[in-house]
Amino acid sequence: MAKWKAFPHKTAAYDYKGEALKKSWARLHQGDAEPFPELATAQEAWRAYHRGDFAEAVELGLAAGPSGVNAANKATNIYATYLETADAAKLKLYEETIARAEKLMKTAPDNANAHYFHAQALGRYSQGISIGAALAQGLAGKVAKSLDKAIALEPKHSDAHIAYGAYHAEIIAKVGGMIGGLTYGASKDAAVKHYETAIKLNPHSAIARIEYANGLVMMFGDAKMKQALKLYEEAAAIKPLDAMERLDVEAAKEELAD
Repeated sequence: MAKWKAFPHKTAAYDYKGEALKKSWARLHQGDAEPFPELATAQEAWRAYHRGDFAEAVELGLAAGPSGVNAANKATNIYATYLETADAAKLKLYEETIARAEKLMKTAPDNANAHYFHAQALGRYSQGISIGAALAQGLAGKVAKSLDKAIALEPKHSDAHIAYGAYHAEIIAKVGGMIGGLTYGASKDAAVKHYETAIKLNPHSAIARIEYANGLVMMFGDAKMKQALKLYEEAAAIKPLDAMERLDVEAAKEELAD
C-alpha cells in the first residue's frame, strides 16, 4: 500500500479504546447498520477507522478476513473521497473496494454492507469518470442493484438511502426527468424520499444533509437553493463523533465559506 495522507484532525475523542467501541457502536454505525464484530482484529480495524487511521484500518481489516472487509472498504472509500487528491489514485482505490466487495457479495450474500460499499465505490468511481461515461458503461444498473440488495437486507440502512437519493438526482441532472425515468427508473420524488428517509433513520448525519442539498440543487436549481443552504448549515452544526463525521462536517463548513 502506498503511503496514505494522514487524517488532519487528530483528537482523542475519536479513539474508542476497549469497551468504548462497543458502547458507542450503535451511534457510530447508525448510518451503515454494521453489526458489531466479534473478532478482535476486526474490532481493531474499526477502531483505526473511527480515529482516522485509514491505512491501518485497511491492513487490519484485510488481516481479519471476511469479518474485516467492510472496515477495509469503508476506510478506503472515505480516504479516497476526502483525503486522496490524485484522480487516478482515487479511481484505483475505488476499484480495489469494488473488487473486494464483489468477492464478499459472493461468499456472504446476506452481508448488507458488502453490497452497500460496492455501490458506494461504484458511485464514487462513476463520479470520477463522469456520470455520462458511467451511464454509457452500464454502471448505473450495477449501483442500483447493489443498493436494492443492501436495503432489502437492512431496511434501516440510512447510508444506502443517501446513495440511492444521489443515484436518482445525478441521473436526472445528466439526462433529464423523462429519459432518466424511462431508462433508469430515476425520479425527483424518489430522490427526495430516499434523502428524507436517510435523515429520519440517522438524524445525526451530516453527509445525509450534504448529499440532500447537492441533490436538490442538481434537480431543481435555484428554486431549492434556500433549502439546500439550510441543510448545509445543519450539517456544519453537527458534533462529529469520529473521523468520517469530522470530514463530513468540515466539508459542509468549507462549502458555506465559499
